[in-house]
Amino acid sequence: MEQATKFSAIGRRKESVARVQLLHGKGTITVNSLPYNKYFLRETDRIIVTQPLVLTNTGTKFDVVANLNGGGLTGQAGAIRLGISRALVMADSELKDILRKNGYLTRDPRAKERKKYGQKGARKRFQWTKR
Repeated sequence: MEQATKFSAIGRRKESVARVQLLHGKGTITVNSLPYNKYFLRETDRIIVTQPLVLTNTGTKFDVVANLNGGGLTGQAGAIRLGISRALVMADSELKDILRKNGYLTRDPRAKERKKYGQKGARKRFQWTKR
């Protein structure tokens, strides 16, 4: 049986959704048809994206192609990290333990809390006036 050359996974974080494809290659990361260092201008976001590849020493074995929708840049970086981690597990199931131990396979459930009626925001109240 022939090995699969393409591994697809979905990662989500806040309002962001990343559809990630892992292909056997040299280690290029493409996000919405741009190189990832052109798409993510902040160094911290670039580090977040590459964390699973660095941890598992697979940075030069796979090319990553990601399509992003919604959210901000940091949420999108977290979504890509989850998508890459899930695709790596599909490629090699032995990586699951190390990725799980570092928390890369856990979907971050934190999201923006809704604004409540009679208040300025989710938690903040309008200023109280005595008279």
